[in-house]
Amino acid sequence: MSNSPAAEAARRRTFAIISHPDAGKTTLTENLLLAGGAIRAAGQVRARGENRRTRSDWMKIERERGISVSASVMTFDHDGLMFNLLDTPGHEDFSEDTYRTLTAADAAVMVLDAAKGIEPQTLKLFEVCRLRDIPIVTFINKMDREAQDPFALLDEIASKLALDPAPLYWPAGSGGRFRGMLDLRREQFIPFAKKTSANDEGHPEPVAFRGNAMVSYLDADEQAELEEGSMLVQEAAKPFDPQAFLEGHMTPVFFGSALRHFGIDQLLEGLGAYAPPPKAVPAVKNGDETHVAPGDREVSGFVFKIQANMDPNHRDRVAFLRLTSGRFNRGMKLKVQNTGRQLSVNAPIMFFASDRELAEEAFAGDVIGIPNHGVLRVGDSLSESGTLRFAGLPNFAPEILQRVRVKDPLKAKHLKKALEGLAEEGVTQLFRPVIGADFIVGAVGQLQFEVMADRLANEYQLEVIFEASPYAEARWLSGEKADLEDFQSKHRMAMGVDIDEQPVFLAKSAWEIGYVTERFPKVTLERSKERA
Repeated sequence: MSNSPAAEAARRRTFAIISHPDAGKTTLTENLLLAGGAIRAAGQVRARGENRRTRSDWMKIERERGISVSASVMTFDHDGLMFNLLDTPGHEDFSEDTYRTLTAADAAVMVLDAAKGIEPQTLKLFEVCRLRDIPIVTFINKMDREAQDPFALLDEIASKLALDPAPLYWPAGSGGRFRGMLDLRREQFIPFAKKTSANDEGHPEPVAFRGNAMVSYLDADEQAELEEGSMLVQEAAKPFDPQAFLEGHMTPVFFGSALRHFGIDQLLEGLGAYAPPPKAVPAVKNGDETHVAPGDREVSGFVFKIQANMDPNHRDRVAFLRLTSGRFNRGMKLKVQNTGRQLSVNAPIMFFASDRELAEEAFAGDVIGIPNHGVLRVGDSLSESGTLRFAGLPNFAPEILQRVRVKDPLKAKHLKKALEGLAEEGVTQLFRPVIGADFIVGAVGQLQFEVMADRLANEYQLEVIFEASPYAEARWLSGEKADLEDFQSKHRMAMGVDIDEQPVFLAKSAWEIGYVTERFPKVTLERSKERA
């Protein structure tokens, strides 16, 4: 007999992993899955052989380039808890996908490269976490390579992020001198062993820091250095306060090497002990503001991501639904709040990157996949009654606009369908000028166009050409109906619509936006639009 929805939700830990590209996020993801008993061998991003491929990077382009370009979800049971790990793209060109994924997370693991510290993309992602009040756990990676002084890294966290860093462990050296780390709460030393082959047993068992066995791992000078550093940090840093962490003022700091599977067990233990279970989510019910608690009877959730063609053989389209309340059972009927459509969820999916299995039941904090063909969109709210609406997810104005055409003119109709599918996913944005037959694709960065071309070729068999567009900026319009109609009639050549048929002003320059803003003060040109 299953527990109540409240008890099941309490054992969920749903967290995202964020970092600058190349900080080791995907390797950490693999090793967390390994530590959690979910996989037998962690794959490296550029490892050889199919059996050593990473589980979380499943797209062809991700494997070829060794980068994550799509958020993926992995669920595993460990130590009596259910972990839902959301792996996010590190590359800034895919920041929107990351932003949407963070809306589904209750906590975030921020991965820092021990040599580089806080990098620009880390800072951006941290700001998103702060906006959403997401508590942050810090993992300082690559300690087995030459690293900055750990005190300097802590100072950087305190000054750049305005967070109180609270180390739970303290490293003994770095690079070639890295010997392991001291558990500051248990006074145990955790030795590091550089593996020489895949068959090595791993790292030695922890030993008492003041015990005789320490001589096997540290010489007298190293032991004195570690003792001094640990004493200094415990005097200088605030002691770890779980409440301050949950309120977003403090971050527990872990050290390790994801590649060498060191410090991973400790991080997983920390996530289980300190990361929050799902909490009540603000919503609107029949026009009134309310909160939906994980233990509520009604099943509810919101779509934060759409992924097409995870299984290329079936042309599938899967909506990622973050559950916020109730006990979901396979075969349930859920209603979409904004359209009133009812869905029978007969084949819900529990994810393991691109692998999947049927979910018989799920609870608040879980992410399930709902196969559908264009019925669900990013930002949709689902519930049994169809009356709950959660805050929508934003679309941001793209930074690059390009024209797209297909090399074979006979496939123009196919191109329209494919572009609409990718726009529904949120991979890119699609605008159709009111006058003319071109499609204008908007993206945050150039890499998105490369991924898009790759996916159009592989998934839709369409060879496309991207060309410079006459437009530089896109803005959504808001205001009174009469004012909007007046604006659109005077700017017909610059008007377009987005995938939701919402009016969009396509400007040739930032100067033009300033100019029309002055001339039409009653019309607001918006840089973002809520999707729902």
